[in-house]
Amino acid sequence: MDEFDFIIVGAGSAGCVLANRLSADPARRVLLIEAGGSDRNPIFTIPMLAGVAYFWKPSNWHYETVPQKHLGGRAIKWPRGKVLGGSSTINGMMYMRGNAADYDAWAALDMPDWSYSHILPYFKRSQNATNHPGSAYHGTGGELMSRRASGDNPLYRSFLEAGHKTGYPENDDFNGAQQEGLGFYDFNIRNGRRESSATAFLQPALSRPNLTVWTGALAHKVVLREGRAVGVVVERAGRKQQVNCRGEVILSGGAINSPQLLQLSGIGDPTELRAAGIETEVASPEVGKNVQDHLGVYLKYAAKDPVTLYRLFRPDRALSAFGRAWLFGSGPATDVPLEAGGFLRTRPELAIPDIHITFVPGLNLETTRAGQGRHGYLINFYQLRPKSRGRISIASPNPRVHPMIDPNYLSAEEDWQCMRDGVKLARALGEHPSLLRHKANDISPLAADLDNEAAIDRWIARDANTIFHPVGSCRMGADERSVVDPQLRVRGVSGLRVVDASVMPLIVGGNTSAPTMMIAEKAADMLLGKPALAAETPATA
Repeated sequence: MDEFDFIIVGAGSAGCVLANRLSADPARRVLLIEAGGSDRNPIFTIPMLAGVAYFWKPSNWHYETVPQKHLGGRAIKWPRGKVLGGSSTINGMMYMRGNAADYDAWAALDMPDWSYSHILPYFKRSQNATNHPGSAYHGTGGELMSRRASGDNPLYRSFLEAGHKTGYPENDDFNGAQQEGLGFYDFNIRNGRRESSATAFLQPALSRPNLTVWTGALAHKVVLREGRAVGVVVERAGRKQQVNCRGEVILSGGAINSPQLLQLSGIGDPTELRAAGIETEVASPEVGKNVQDHLGVYLKYAAKDPVTLYRLFRPDRALSAFGRAWLFGSGPATDVPLEAGGFLRTRPELAIPDIHITFVPGLNLETTRAGQGRHGYLINFYQLRPKSRGRISIASPNPRVHPMIDPNYLSAEEDWQCMRDGVKLARALGEHPSLLRHKANDISPLAADLDNEAAIDRWIARDANTIFHPVGSCRMGADERSVVDPQLRVRGVSGLRVVDASVMPLIVGGNTSAPTMMIAEKAADMLLGKPALAAETPATA
């Protein structure tokens, strides 16, 4: 009973997709291992509570970076989901794939099967889009529901008006033929409730007798024998046991946990492993390297009129809104306050957008925590393709000891220039008459923070923060130094793959949840020996 055809470590964005697809064949026994617990808490269900879910202690790994040299020595909190659904259970639910050019850049690394035309069918297979009828870019028969934002708050319209009058194009589908422009986003929300990888893919498969799901189960290491992965050592309820695998072990723990588990298993940089007291089984120096993340800033304004989300902070209104959302799937709490924005170029000579900008008709959670609750709104942007590279380094043979996380933010001058240009662009939108009529005063940055580029740099160093999109730490590549090959097989050992955001060789220009599910869809066909879906090229995206 302790031997399976597939063992999946991590029930996150990728793991839940894999559990569904691999267990669809009743002849295959599948085990899904998750260190966290249930996703039934209302905090994970009501879309408006996404900001609270990010930092909900029981479902979070509580990761933190080392002090960042270019961010004033600040250590940045990196919340990652420790719950069924992983980070898709605590994220902002935005359905975003990135730019077609991102995947063509992967293909240009001698991995042609990862081009945009090759991965588009896998995005479509997962998706059940409600607002793009007849589009060649969207699927309607998949498990993952996506719908267009309602955009009811009048401040959204003012922001979009500011953008369009400035000359930025309109866009009604950021996952379609063109990414550039401003408009309303799509979200993974079904009947007023969050749609995570757990609700979309895992829950429908739970009744299958060949699928076993263990929660509260911490993986200690992958068991290797004669160059092959043959099982996983797991701790459940204080007891360690080895569960065996006659097929393949798949790591889907994400950009932090997957490289850590490889390192705990003796797969990694021999120098780092030795320093942590771990014997090297497979020398793979790039495990934990190539870390990339999106870094952003928030331009915050106090509002003249009581039309922001702060009106819901009154206890009776909050109770009513959350009650309606929980009981009936309706009302203001069924939306995510990130509904309008888009993708823009900070310089006209760029071929594709280099920033993602979003408007929020309220202030962020940190502002409220600081006792600055008031009517306000903000403009957030982040750089889409940073050049800076960081690392995840094992710190101990104890799996409960967090690895060292160093994203090395803003170590590349190109990243600084993009951030400076982005601040100027976002500030210009914030000062456009369409938005200026709503402004009472600046909260941050103040005018003195924008006097010159040196002042802008100081403000960025003080205020910039993660957008929660770490990738790249188990780089996929055609070269022998890559951690996994284009089939996602770990080099130097058989029967072991990594399937999650850590395999991205280059970060995508957008949110990372949907791309991670796409990677799992494609990997499932590889694992089952199925031919890849036929490439599609509906238009140049």
